[in-house]
Amino acid sequence: MVARTRYAPDRGLTARMTATMFLLGLVFVAFVAVLVFILSAVHASSALIVLLAVVLGGGLAIGSLFFSDKIALSTAGAREVTPQQAPELHGVVDRICALADMPKPRVAIAPGDLPNAFATGRNSQHAVLCVTEGLMRRLNREELEGVIAHELSHVAHKDVMVMTIASFLAIIAGLLIRFSFYGELFGGGGRRDSNDQNSGLILLAIMGVSIVVYAISFLLIRLLSRYRELAADRSGALLTGQPSALASALQKVSGTIARIPTRDLREAQPLNAFFFVPALSAREGQTAIANLFSTHPPLEKRLAQLAKISQQLGQQQ
Repeated sequence: MVARTRYAPDRGLTARMTATMFLLGLVFVAFVAVLVFILSAVHASSALIVLLAVVLGGGLAIGSLFFSDKIALSTAGAREVTPQQAPELHGVVDRICALADMPKPRVAIAPGDLPNAFATGRNSQHAVLCVTEGLMRRLNREELEGVIAHELSHVAHKDVMVMTIASFLAIIAGLLIRFSFYGELFGGGGRRDSNDQNSGLILLAIMGVSIVVYAISFLLIRLLSRYRELAADRSGALLTGQPSALASALQKVSGTIARIPTRDLREAQPLNAFFFVPALSAREGQTAIANLFSTHPPLEKRLAQLAKISQQLGQQQ
């Protein structure tokens, strides 16, 4: 899934991400096997629920993959800008793309004081990079280069496609939970014969299995997301050769987010998975439980990795 760019690979993180995807695959196989077993003696109505969930889930996954750029830009209220409208920003993007030997994405700016950035798109030919006005006001050129190198690493490594594939199982499980619940709620009140009772039990069984699968998939997807953020930090720092600038940007952005009103941060939460630093992360506290549900690693872990890279680069000079 890695594009041919100059972004440095990380075998350790790659191995962990591969293991996570393998576990998701095992869960998917087990889920299918259990559904086949449950549906082996069921009438067509319950089987139709499963088929509908698979078809709808596939449609949602494909839609999010092909339209993630448009959805994200619309959610952020961002506008695409030309080199004439934002020459400094385009200059930084041009430099990072030249360093990485990758196509230049579309460039957009989102209004507002929240300092952040994201890049999305199913591949480098359909990618868009978005930075906020608040980010551009607060970062110097080296820090901005670090953030953009981080974000374009997501594009180079096709992270949107990887996360969409990883999320497919959770989407199906989530839909089955809803369909089974409403099927039981609206179809179970007047059952009298054994067939209806069996159908109700089967819907409950499907819902129970789907809840377990959704919970496991959710945790594995969040774990994969955290790995990919660490990989993007590392790749971006090595590409620019300035891990300290990326660390400085992380601290500035996280510190500023902690001072922004909670109401404004909640409005930005739909883009958390895409953001350089997620909204509200600085206020939630990095407890072990909170980390399990987080899309990003703790700030301390990201800074520690960058400090280690900085030390390694210093030893090589």
